[in-house]
Amino acid sequence: MTEEAEVGEDLTPTSESEQQAPHFLQDVIFHGKFKLLKALTPQENSNSQHGLFFQDGQRRVDYVLTYPVKKPSGGRSIRSSAHLLTGNAVARSLRRGPKRREEHLKNHQAQKPRDSPSADVELGLHGETLSSQEDHKVFRREEFEGKLRDMGLELEKDEEAKIPGVCFVKIHAPWNVLCREAELMKLKMPTKKVYEVKQSGSVMEKIGSLVSKVVEPLHPQVEEHQSRNFKHLSHTFSREKQHLFDLSDKDYFFDSRTRSSMVYEILKRTKCKAKYSMGITSLLGSGVYTAAYPLHDGDINEESAESNDRKLLYEEWANYSVFYKYQPIGLVRKYFGEKIGLYFAWLGLYTQMLIPASLVGVIVFLYGCASVDDNIPSMEICHPKNNITMCPLCDRVCSYWKLSTACGTARASHLFDNPATVFFSIFMALWAAMFMEHWKRRQMRLNHEWDLTGFEDEEDHPRAEYEFRVMQKSLSKDKKSRHKMDKLTCQDRLPAYMTNIVMMLLMIGVTFAIVFGVILFRISTKAALHLSSNPTTRNHVQLTVKTTAAIINLVVILILDEVYGAVARWLTVLEVPKTDKSFEERLIFKTFILKFFNAFTPIIYIAFFRGRLVGRPGSYLYVFESYRMEECAHGGCLMELCIQLSITMLGKQLIQNNLFEIGIPKLKKLIRYIRSKQGAFQEEERQKKLQRYEADHFLEPFAGLTPEYMEMIIQFGFVTLFVASFPLAPLFALLNNIIEIRLDAKKFVAELRRPVAARAKDIGIWYNILRGVAKVAVIINAFVISFTSDFIPRMVYQYMYSPDGSMHGFVNHTLSYFNVSHFQEGKETMDPMHLGYLVEICRYKDYREPPWSTTPYEISKEFWAVLAVRLAFVIVFQNVVMLMSDVVDWLIPDIPKDISLQIHKEKILLVDLFMREEQVKIHNLESKASTEGKENCSSRSNNNNNSSSTTAHQRSGLHNNSSTKSL
Repeated sequence: MTEEAEVGEDLTPTSESEQQAPHFLQDVIFHGKFKLLKALTPQENSNSQHGLFFQDGQRRVDYVLTYPVKKPSGGRSIRSSAHLLTGNAVARSLRRGPKRREEHLKNHQAQKPRDSPSADVELGLHGETLSSQEDHKVFRREEFEGKLRDMGLELEKDEEAKIPGVCFVKIHAPWNVLCREAELMKLKMPTKKVYEVKQSGSVMEKIGSLVSKVVEPLHPQVEEHQSRNFKHLSHTFSREKQHLFDLSDKDYFFDSRTRSSMVYEILKRTKCKAKYSMGITSLLGSGVYTAAYPLHDGDINEESAESNDRKLLYEEWANYSVFYKYQPIGLVRKYFGEKIGLYFAWLGLYTQMLIPASLVGVIVFLYGCASVDDNIPSMEICHPKNNITMCPLCDRVCSYWKLSTACGTARASHLFDNPATVFFSIFMALWAAMFMEHWKRRQMRLNHEWDLTGFEDEEDHPRAEYEFRVMQKSLSKDKKSRHKMDKLTCQDRLPAYMTNIVMMLLMIGVTFAIVFGVILFRISTKAALHLSSNPTTRNHVQLTVKTTAAIINLVVILILDEVYGAVARWLTVLEVPKTDKSFEERLIFKTFILKFFNAFTPIIYIAFFRGRLVGRPGSYLYVFESYRMEECAHGGCLMELCIQLSITMLGKQLIQNNLFEIGIPKLKKLIRYIRSKQGAFQEEERQKKLQRYEADHFLEPFAGLTPEYMEMIIQFGFVTLFVASFPLAPLFALLNNIIEIRLDAKKFVAELRRPVAARAKDIGIWYNILRGVAKVAVIINAFVISFTSDFIPRMVYQYMYSPDGSMHGFVNHTLSYFNVSHFQEGKETMDPMHLGYLVEICRYKDYREPPWSTTPYEISKEFWAVLAVRLAFVIVFQNVVMLMSDVVDWLIPDIPKDISLQIHKEKILLVDLFMREEQVKIHNLESKASTEGKENCSSRSNNNNNSSSTTAHQRSGLHNNSSTKSL
């Protein structure tokens, strides 16, 4: 969808300020004069609020459409004014009805070639006629705007805007249109009926009220967080039942969020008879309009600006100084809609739940620090009398080494590989279950507060691309089948499905290939560093290789994330989903799969494959016959897994989630200013101020919540999937989210155009993804504890092989023997005297028979015993933790008790309200009937009296006549 279209170059001579635009860009980028960018930014002041209304100052602007124009350098000519009148005549004809509209438009298009050369209002070309493409866009635009007027909307154009090359179409929805749309959308609105929300006197309620008083300073200074004991009873709006609602102030009965969403629904479903004109989405995609957006409520920076919801959100929400406060979720929902409100409510709850997880993780880490000196295996490795000689870690260039040199790695590994990590893994599994249940309860409470109880997602309007494909399909058939309602079948989408499968597998294969490339880099770099003449370099080979490989993986992940996002969108477009909801769900699923593999494939390799596909001395496994597969350090691969996790997680959070979110919008705004020749505009219009709709035009278009959710879901994966190897992950996630909330808030309030409010009662497919990640996390942590850490080998040794039931001798038990004379030819070390003596037997970490055994170098029985215990632990751990999670799910009800009672009470009150209304109607009908009966009776009596008086009068007249005759 095209949100911004580059304005074509004017045919007028270039002004001096326009010639200076490249120098301005050069000063900003190359000379660091960023103050120029700030000076160039259009200033928002109190005058911008005038852009919230039409020129009459009464009708509110509910939506804005923009399209490009080219204006002549001088004033308007007579011919231009005449063309404007003609265009207005066309616009008036659009209100006359379909037939007369088409005839008038045809006549108007036919007259254009016969007109003498004139300046068109939109193109401003003297002596030239409209091109066929521009002519078609003008036709579609005029027809669409005429349809909008037929729908009851009121339009006002601003072609004299301060932004050159842009025309603004302001849209206002009058009261009758708002009522009609509210009834069609089944909006729940507050009625006049108010009831008291009584608090039960239970112990839990008293504790809750006490806690509320304690945390009162943490609530923002907005009305939504003030305790309210009274609540308006809500009911679906109906034009026939307007008497139920308080309509004393019709201008503010529907707030700006609701008004803009109603107008957007009209824009989406308004179709034109022009070719492939299917609502505003199609018109934006084809360039008929360049942007469509609702307006922000007002300014945020100026002290003199009037108080509005946007300014209040900026002060109490989008501000780093209030990071310790709760979010004003009610105000967020009021301004941005339920869908965005639910996202920030979910993010806030997730951040709150990270606090206990962070505390427990820090305690586990501190326990590892405190117990490192008492860890017998690391003490044995670090003992100065340890004379264990280890086999070379690589062929030829590597030499024999002493196990005591791995003292630092062994001690560091104990910080993350200790018995407390097993407890922490169980805790985090239960924490994930608690988080999911807590969110369901929070979601139900928000649904009740936001009048979404009973709301169901209705079938959305078909997307323009879907209708276009259906139209193509119908046109390709014979005339008899054209009148049938066509739809896209699985057979129609089969090529797209096959392309999706092939491309998804290809992208995942690319991820695996890059990981394999990093493996080769590590192997070759390790061999190269061992050849270094610098002893410091040789002594820190392992740390250097681990860190550089982790950084390379991070850079690749960041790059592939952007590539995979674009590929996922392209694949989803190929499928041509019917509705926007279906499009969004398919896009989310593909993006999550690709980004999940991208982020976690290097980590999964280190956790489960590195050091296990090695072989043994004398029979190593080689790649391409020259690259020997790498081994884990003696402390295990857990330390390296921790390094990879920390660098990837922190790098993604600092660079991708925070730096990109701050820098990219600023850069896009700079580019938009330059493309719109804002440098020239600033020189000429320095003293002029922008209207509200003009200031919003320079903001970044809203791109949806998918990127925001996606980064949090990937972070949730880092927090839960490998938490056994990195207990500090919840702490880093907590610190990131505290910044992320305020960063996203500032972006939504100050950097983005106002999104169209969308109703939603849940977070949709994201909840299912969260549940899936939580379930997979249990399995992965079971395998990490069992296979990656030394927890199981230590337990097996202590309870099966230790002579005194302690850990003394564990290191020697895990090392096998190798006779150096059994090395393959050409693979032995080049420096056999590196340690100062000739080595005959070296040790390596594995469970194998010694060379003097009858079955030398075969897998020993200890290996099978440890493997059996590892598999048993995985099965027991997985089932026990999942059972405990299900128990937590069963114990915690999805709907809070007080909310269920209030819902039941509201149903009773609604029935009572309707019964009273019916009684009032019946009473009114009876009173009306009795009144009409009395009036009928009185009219009948009057008629009888009149007839009797007439008869008497006639009789008296006859009597008089007879007496006169007798005389």
